[in-house]
Amino acid sequence: MASRYEALADDEATTPEAIPERELTALERLAVQFGDKILLTSTRLGEATATVDPKSILDIMLWLRDEEKFVLCSDVTAHDCHGEEPRFWVVYHLTNVERPDRLRIKAGLPEKKPVIESVVSIWPGANFFEREVYDLFGVIFQNHPNLKRIMMPQDWEGHPLRKDFPVVYEPVQFTHNFRAIQESKPYAEE
Repeated sequence: MASRYEALADDEATTPEAIPERELTALERLAVQFGDKILLTSTRLGEATATVDPKSILDIMLWLRDEEKFVLCSDVTAHDCHGEEPRFWVVYHLTNVERPDRLRIKAGLPEKKPVIESVVSIWPGANFFEREVYDLFGVIFQNHPNLKRIMMPQDWEGHPLRKDFPVVYEPVQFTHNFRAIQESKPYAEE
């Protein structure tokens, strides 16, 4: 009786020489291309993530758009790790529309002077996303064409999604507390 391998070897497609090497993922190609500028890579629950050096963000993003065909920046957001360093993390969600592939890029920024280059020159659609992160977290996007508040009033002080932003209380008006709320407002109509 022929061994299992001998039986399979009759079929050209299953011989070891005929099996192509596994193609690298976009995350693996990114790590090879940029080496030590990629600080960490991980894939969890099918989500590929690369933590990158913030000083290299433009080179990395340009390469991802041009070479890897991540032509859609579907979101730019941030989160605050108050009490840790780096304190702010800017997170980019990229999509390759030719083949269904998504990639998350993270860059850590310090508490003092959280500054990173704008990617609006690569993906114009990132304009409002970066403005929102600036408005709510205070992250400065260098070379952004119009970096100003987008959600809060222009004279607003501070950035409301920072964890150290003071909590304020605004009473909700109902029928039972209508008079008390109206009396406590200095601008209430008489």
